[in-house]
Amino acid sequence: METAVIAKVAVGAAPYSIDKAYDYLVPEAMTAAAVPGVRVIVPFGRGNRTSEGVVLAVDTAEKMPGLKPLAEILDPEPVLDGADIALALWIRQRYFCTMFEAVKTILPTGLWYRLQESYRVADGLDREAADSLCGGISTAAAVLDVLFAEGSADLETLRDTCGNDAEQTLKVLRRLGVVTAETSAKRKSSDKTRRMVELSMEAGEAMTLAEAKRRSAPQRYEVVKLLASTGRAAAAEVCYFTGASMRTLRGMEKAGLLLFSEEEELRVPQAKVTEPEQPIVLNGEQQAAFDEILKLSRSGRPEAVLLQGVTGSGKTQVYLRLVQEILEMGKTAIVLVPEIVLTPQMMRKFTAYFGENVVMLHSSLRMTERYDQWKRIRRGEVRVVLGTRSAIFAPLRNLGLIILDEEQESSYQSENAPRYHTRDIAKYLCARDKAVLVLGSATPAVETAWAAEQGLYHRVLLRRRYNAQRLPQVIVSDLRQEIRNGNSGAVGAALREELEGNLRRGEQSILFLNRRGNSRYVLCGECGHVPECPRCSVALTYHSANGRLMCHYCGHSEPAKDICPACGGRMKHIGTGTQKVEEELRELFPDAGILRMDADTAAGGHEKILRQFEQDRVPILLGTQMVAKGLDFENVTLVGVLSADLSLYVDHYRAAERTFSLLTQVVGRAGRGGKQGRAVIQTYTPANDVIQSAARQDYESFYQSEIRIRRLRRCPPFADLFTFHVSGAEEGGVLRAAAAVRERLRQICTSPEMAPADPEVLGPAPAPVLKLNNRYRYRVLLVGKNDKATREQIRRLLKEFAADRANRGLNLFVDCNTME
Repeated sequence: METAVIAKVAVGAAPYSIDKAYDYLVPEAMTAAAVPGVRVIVPFGRGNRTSEGVVLAVDTAEKMPGLKPLAEILDPEPVLDGADIALALWIRQRYFCTMFEAVKTILPTGLWYRLQESYRVADGLDREAADSLCGGISTAAAVLDVLFAEGSADLETLRDTCGNDAEQTLKVLRRLGVVTAETSAKRKSSDKTRRMVELSMEAGEAMTLAEAKRRSAPQRYEVVKLLASTGRAAAAEVCYFTGASMRTLRGMEKAGLLLFSEEEELRVPQAKVTEPEQPIVLNGEQQAAFDEILKLSRSGRPEAVLLQGVTGSGKTQVYLRLVQEILEMGKTAIVLVPEIVLTPQMMRKFTAYFGENVVMLHSSLRMTERYDQWKRIRRGEVRVVLGTRSAIFAPLRNLGLIILDEEQESSYQSENAPRYHTRDIAKYLCARDKAVLVLGSATPAVETAWAAEQGLYHRVLLRRRYNAQRLPQVIVSDLRQEIRNGNSGAVGAALREELEGNLRRGEQSILFLNRRGNSRYVLCGECGHVPECPRCSVALTYHSANGRLMCHYCGHSEPAKDICPACGGRMKHIGTGTQKVEEELRELFPDAGILRMDADTAAGGHEKILRQFEQDRVPILLGTQMVAKGLDFENVTLVGVLSADLSLYVDHYRAAERTFSLLTQVVGRAGRGGKQGRAVIQTYTPANDVIQSAARQDYESFYQSEIRIRRLRRCPPFADLFTFHVSGAEEGGVLRAAAAVRERLRQICTSPEMAPADPEVLGPAPAPVLKLNNRYRYRVLLVGKNDKATREQIRRLLKEFAADRANRGLNLFVDCNTME
């Protein structure tokens, strides 16, 4: 019986419906390199389509006839270890994605390869022979002209030269044997190296030789003199400081004076230490919280802790002390924040205490920077990782602590497959490494508070602000009364009065409105026509900065018109966005400096705006959700919420929780220095319990009210909500498929395995935005329990949906307890 080395490979080209570990024969020449964790190129499917894959395991087994061999190994050493592969398998089982999607999520983008096919004329064919084989195919001549002239060309080049028929023509020519294709793999981000130079002999001997020819070769003398004092240096720097050319250095190499070598050059952002390293002084509450969490971290068991503290209570100082102790134990730590805008402030604080031992990971870094940071982490050069959601996959080993700051934020949940929640990944990692998970928040997610109440998490409270200042004084302003008084602007009388007082005192203010642009939409006053996005079922938003109507979903943009295209009437601007509020503020306070921070202005860098606000003490900062959380400016004494109702009355079971959290967080930006803070919340429904609780900063009353509603409605934490999203280009087909999904779910609910969960099926119903990028979207809801039996049934349904030919062109995906 003949045996062979078999590799089990997760193949990138395999869709979810046929995803599994595929067996490939390892050629004898690749045996040493084909180890678990390396990426490979493999042929896949009937047409032997070239695909990237990852080796999951290697074993010796009986050789099976027809087994395809590995085509190429891409990595000189594994990019995944056994712990990474186990994590990827867990993600695949839990989040309904392919193994390859899970692996791609774990690894940085710059590490992945781009596969490119290039075409050339088959060996042994001249132009006359090639033309005769083509048999008069009209489009073949243009393709052959390019291939004979260039030698080879990729599909994109051939399309540009020969038109869109090039792809079909190539298929025919390959079938006829006229053209062959070769696949090459190019990594998205390559390693950067720099050329180094050093003396090939003792410094004294080199100086003696150079001194002898100092007059005829002065540059050689300068090079030797520099290297004799500095040792090994970059060739470019040697040329810069001595005036020598690379030609001179190469001549010295030939003469036996110098040696060249290559050295890795890391492209990582340099963190500036702007604060002196001072001992962290904790108050009584902070010290008690720190002691309790530290005790858990020394227990040798995985633990989860809810660190619940009012805004300004000094949670960050507790984080810093915990990380200090974890490093003392010889372990590593991950600290996560929900928004990129919070990373610069947090990075400055952590760098002050940990220096080069801490790195930052987030999506605004260049791909090359993220890749090089990943290499440093993997090599063990750093022990603390700070970043946003994706930083949870940093390749730290021996984890002792994971911190999720503002753990209630929806940005911790991924919008793309796999649709993981960072909290779940963190819990898995802490269980694996017996580490402590700290969930920090002034307004924890209802599920988190419930878990703490039930004893599943430990709870530690910080009830007072670190500087002993009182919480901000809050005014709830009734916008209905403003309209009765003839004020149709965004800034009400109470807020205007408070802003005027702050300007007189030289204090700063933050204004929050969670809608960018100028006007929500434009409307014809005669016929009621509202311009809509041609690709999405939403009204276009007017932007005064460029005079255009824009879709915030797909990016469609068109010039705004003053005249209605339907009836010729005048167009009116309805609603308010940050651009319009900025214009109003400049009219009210013409001499005051105003900064606006939203998705339009922050494209050039949010850090620059925040630095200007802090250093120049600009009086007013206006922004969207970017300004609502985590920012700490000692001179900010006033916060204004321009419209508290925007997120409250929406179709989502988390609407009340999200609004309470947002209001509490933004109000907490005021009075963090030594001065008393004030806040003005403008609303059309001032008596609403959520707004009243937020004004009082009373999480407990909000939680008790919300948990009763969740229990009645069977929302998390009392049940899990699986949302099945069906999308496609034709609305009728999407609705039919969604109805079929509903019926299949009803059948599943009758199976014995589902009985303990008492499942319920709702829908189908249109998504909040029915049409997005020319695709219609319907949803079906399964209320049940996220356990292994339920996930297995859902996996079966997804595969059945993909196998049904009636669903061609349609897409189905599932997420659980979605935050959006």
